Amino acid sequence: MRLQQNASGTSGSLGKGPYDRLILRDVTVIDGTGAPSYGPADVVLERGRISAIVSAGRNTDMTQAGQQAGVGTESWELPGHYVLPGLIDAHAHIAAAEQGPDADYSYRLWLGHGITSVRETGCLGNGTEFTVREARRAAANEITAPRITPYAAFGAGRTEPFRTGRDAEKWVAQQAELGAEGIKFFGAPPEIFRAALTEAQRLGLGSACHHAPSDVARVNALTTARWGLGSIEHGYGLPEAMFTDRRVQHFPSGYNYNNEHDRFAQLGRAWRQAADPGSRVWDDTRDELISLDTALNPTFVIYTAARDAARARGREYLRDYAAPQAWEFYQPNPANHGSFLYDWGTEEEVAWKENYQLWMAFVRDFHQHGGLLTTGSDAGFIYNLYGFGLVEEMELLREVGLHPLEIIRCATANGARLLGLQDTGTLEPGKAADLLVVEEDPLANLKVLYGHGHLRMQTDGSLTRVGGVRHVIKGGVVFDAVQLRASVRDQVSAERERLGAAAPFTP
Repeated sequence: MRLQQNASGTSGSLGKGPYDRLILRDVTVIDGTGAPSYGPADVVLERGRISAIVSAGRNTDMTQAGQQAGVGTESWELPGHYVLPGLIDAHAHIAAAEQGPDADYSYRLWLGHGITSVRETGCLGNGTEFTVREARRAAANEITAPRITPYAAFGAGRTEPFRTGRDAEKWVAQQAELGAEGIKFFGAPPEIFRAALTEAQRLGLGSACHHAPSDVARVNALTTARWGLGSIEHGYGLPEAMFTDRRVQHFPSGYNYNNEHDRFAQLGRAWRQAADPGSRVWDDTRDELISLDTALNPTFVIYTAARDAARARGREYLRDYAAPQAWEFYQPNPANHGSFLYDWGTEEEVAWKENYQLWMAFVRDFHQHGGLLTTGSDAGFIYNLYGFGLVEEMELLREVGLHPLEIIRCATANGARLLGLQDTGTLEPGKAADLLVVEEDPLANLKVLYGHGHLRMQTDGSLTRVGGVRHVIKGGVVFDAVQLRASVRDQVSAERERLGAAAPFTP
């Protein structure tokens, strides 16, 4: 099924500000640089930027921020709250018509989880022009949406394949004129791919690649990294760069790449065919990728259904937040991309569990040796929902072995570096006021960032939900994250009633 363009974001911002001066008082700061949290602190925002962070133990006069209070100053008392940079989803897709009722659906779930910037990798379904238009409206706060960095899908809009490298260069230049800020590749003949990537670099565009199995035998992740690729998406192309006793993955007879079940079942058997962890080929590949400054954006979350389908279908937040369009798209259907969970048995899940162990080992090795690691969700597919998916991706990096401070850096500073957003990603004076406020410590439990919160038992034995981002601020414009999530729940309920659709079954 080819995804169709959705309704654009509703005109008008649900946010307030930017204020002449807004002070977030008595908070604990996690600044995104990898530094430990500190507080109590006052974070001072002025006209959309961070003007000061004043903290006992870091500043000689803790009253400095207080002395700035006066006419035009908004002051919030937030003891017990944590302030982080706005999160960055480096592999995102605005909901197409088959995945949600409108673009607002994805925007509000992103902002409702503290995501202030997304990289739209491919503009799938909605197209480059739509996405560029939405990005400009978001930048001007004409809609309630995060910052959007649009990457056009290589070849989008063409009715026939590229014949020459010059054809590819012209197409890239056209996308730059439309306002695309990068190109997402899936693969192409080497001379075509390299010409397009070189032109993208010449024009100052970013680049990312999902190394599709249909082309990876000729162009793997190491090849494109040598050509200057910005980021490797998912895990495609990495094991193929480390084959030592074969040149192509050993697909079984009868394999059909156009069959979604075949495709994903064999993807789960790729890493076991690559060089062993710690081998010379493994280490050399890791080191060369790092030396070339090629980022990894693994999107672990999008494949977790492959290692435990029942768990993915039963994600508890789907009952309240999965729009009927999304839920229908997730159902097993060979016509829908990623809807492959039919005849998905024990052998497939066990293979994927082993695949994750090897894949995560490489990502951990890459990160611990200095490689640029980012977070992306690829939400909209395979029971993976906007906003929620990025938090789960952060949890999966904990499974990889990263410290929570490292994970937050991946989801903030590293994402900003990859997207070229020099003005955001960390909490520092002079930077744009992109941040989130949560009433729990995410370093102790990343689950408190989920929109539906975390289930906690009180001392009297009762259960309550805690966490969920409380406020999100983008360029100084303040959004009530709780209200944004409530608006999505209301929208989902209305859509189910309109379409006569039942809520998803979840435990």
